[in-house]
Amino acid sequence: VPFRATKKRVSGPQEELLLYARDLRHMLELERGQRELLQSAYLETVSALASALESKDTGTRAHSQRVQGYATALARTIGSESVMLDASTPYGFLLHDVGKIGIPDGILQKPGPLSLPERRRMQTHTVLGEAMLAGVAFLQGEGLKIVRSHHERWDGRGYPDELTRDEIPVGARIFAVADALDAMTSHRPYRRAMSWEAAGTEIVSQKRRQFDPDVIDAFVQVEDDLRD
Repeated sequence: VPFRATKKRVSGPQEELLLYARDLRHMLELERGQRELLQSAYLETVSALASALESKDTGTRAHSQRVQGYATALARTIGSESVMLDASTPYGFLLHDVGKIGIPDGILQKPGPLSLPERRRMQTHTVLGEAMLAGVAFLQGEGLKIVRSHHERWDGRGYPDELTRDEIPVGARIFAVADALDAMTSHRPYRRAMSWEAAGTEIVSQKRRQFDPDVIDAFVQVEDDLRD
């Protein structure tokens, strides 16, 4: 009898601990699932807004998908682990221009060159986009940096922070080439598209000026694949 009583006193707390661990694990799984659903819903909402914005800005909803493809191919060619291992990077490529939601249509759709005040207003889309997405946990990292810094230049003459060379996040350096390529080869309200050959020549000419030389080398290596 004493032995059974002792066994009962020992096993009771153990069973309670196991039950508690099981309940805690279940709660964590539920919380994780709800968080993933919330993140997915947020991404879908913002992506839909960005797609609708593109239709106003460029007349097409395919820009984000094209530049995401170009940038992903360039990143793989460069082989930068800091980019490829960051799960937020593809979302940064996709949502880079979401801040243009805060730019007036009269500026986005203007058929001619922007005035200096209009150009400065347009340039705020990078910090607006960062502010819009700053609270999204799964975008923290390279993705958010791409949204803010994809208009920085290798020579320090970009915006919003006038960063130079390696100060510019690597994802933003890669994306800058992809974005310029698609911008030049697409029709815009203020100009006709350039030929692929002319756009490629212009991009290569900006090596060590506008663009990271390593990214330009990668572009030359995979240009035919990007065109296909």
